[in-house]
Amino acid sequence: MLRHPKEQVVSSPASLPEKTGEFAFVEALKKGPDYEYCILVTNSALPISAIGKLYRDRADCENVFDEIKNQWGWGGYVTQDLKRCRIIARIVAIIYNWWNIFTRLANPDQHMEAVTSRPLLLQAVGRLITSGRTRTLRLTPTHAASEQIQRTLSRISSFPNRLYQTAEQLSAQDRWRYILSAAFIKWLKGRVLAPVYDGSQILML
Repeated sequence: MLRHPKEQVVSSPASLPEKTGEFAFVEALKKGPDYEYCILVTNSALPISAIGKLYRDRADCENVFDEIKNQWGWGGYVTQDLKRCRIIARIVAIIYNWWNIFTRLANPDQHMEAVTSRPLLLQAVGRLITSGRTRTLRLTPTHAASEQIQRTLSRISSFPNRLYQTAEQLSAQDRWRYILSAAFIKWLKGRVLAPVYDGSQILML
């Protein structure tokens, strides 16, 4: 059994007609702390502190799946062709990962859900300008928070630009290492990811 203090919400009493009675479903304590309780049933031999952490981690993981299903369309597959379902599911997962990396470069300390980050960062008119061997993409935001968008996009583009200018000798794989290390610096604490090969697949550890 886990418990945590319940948030105190101050509300005004409801106005009822004079002849209408009120039934109290829950008797609340007038004084003292108020808690919410969570009961976990498991056959694990782990201590209660470890079980509580596992439960919280599971809830965090469920939030990710809820976002992918409700905000990225990762669901509603009705075809009986399993191959097509897997292909679409993998495409959605890849796009979600790319977008998460993109937004983490702007805000490494906080996850930005698609319901707010997509309108913020995608509602813009783009124009590609080519001059000699240089190509410049100019974005004009149509969102109301245009100044915030400009600062965010500048933060996102500044790191790859510095990386390409100062490390032209790096391979595409090495550039990905530094980009991912910058995006997930909150967990890596400044450590740079190293490539690990698993057959023909390259993993980052």
